[in-house]
Amino acid sequence: MQMSREDLLRAYRIMRTIRDFEERLHIEFATGEIPGFVHLYAGEEASAAGVCMHLTEQDSIASTHRGHGHCIAKGVAVEGMMHEIYGRKQGVCGGKGGSMHIADLSKGMLGANGIVGGGPPLICGAALTAKVLKTGAVAVAFLGDGASNQGTTLESYNLATIWKLPAIFVVEDNGYAESTASSYSVGGSQAKRAEGFGMPCHEVDGFDFFAVHEAAGIAIARARAGEGPSMLHVRLARYYGHFEGDATTYRAPGEVDQLRERQDCLRRFRSRVTDAALLQAADLDAVDHAVAGEVDGAVRHAKAAPLPTEAELLTDVYVSY
Repeated sequence: MQMSREDLLRAYRIMRTIRDFEERLHIEFATGEIPGFVHLYAGEEASAAGVCMHLTEQDSIASTHRGHGHCIAKGVAVEGMMHEIYGRKQGVCGGKGGSMHIADLSKGMLGANGIVGGGPPLICGAALTAKVLKTGAVAVAFLGDGASNQGTTLESYNLATIWKLPAIFVVEDNGYAESTASSYSVGGSQAKRAEGFGMPCHEVDGFDFFAVHEAAGIAIARARAGEGPSMLHVRLARYYGHFEGDATTYRAPGEVDQLRERQDCLRRFRSRVTDAALLQAADLDAVDHAVAGEVDGAVRHAKAAPLPTEAELLTDVYVSY
């Protein structure tokens, strides 16, 4: 699949923004200034970028508790996200959602979700809406390997295939369901699950942006054409623990260092595009510099921003139709 120079730069910027955002949060969370739990997406950037590069604001995604990368790839503002994570009034959800519940419906981001397997039913609703209204939109659920045995997920596969919904289920298999190896906890192939429901499944190297982008393009085009749902089984790895503060005693010594050195999606992207003379190293360095400034500014502004007021305590609790 041919990509223009502008698209290549956009892809790299998305992945670099996710990486810098998460690496900075890893540092800032240790100060104790960020409330609640934080689950970092560093290492998995190629999945979010490769899928969401095909989407528009009309398309919907639902995320997991590890949702920062999906938000950024779908176009949610970095500064608004940082304010939200710090619990500030100017956050995209008014500072009330925090890391695990970031949402921006104007961007088609239905929300990060603290419920394991909570996203697939949401995107079935979005996909059904798109089908009934004939909008041509698609809906994408990102879920972890730990969610693949949940009833909500399996029922969503069932519903999506019966109704031929324009839905894509992206199983991000990072090797661990919390602290248990997915090879032990999941039990069985993701592709076999998809086959059992009559869905095609693309097995994808999640360290390779181009592989994810190509597979996602096929699945999304199929959904837009009214041919029903697909699954992407994306094999990748997270660089940090299940949550910030996780001691990661379940990981082998040097495991993450080896992944960063040999498999890192940003390194592989940079090598591929510069070796093929599609981009110059200076082009990518300029993106690195711009993103570093954007993330630094977002942190400074969030730390100085006001908290929600007492008068706002009970707003956003109930919805009126």
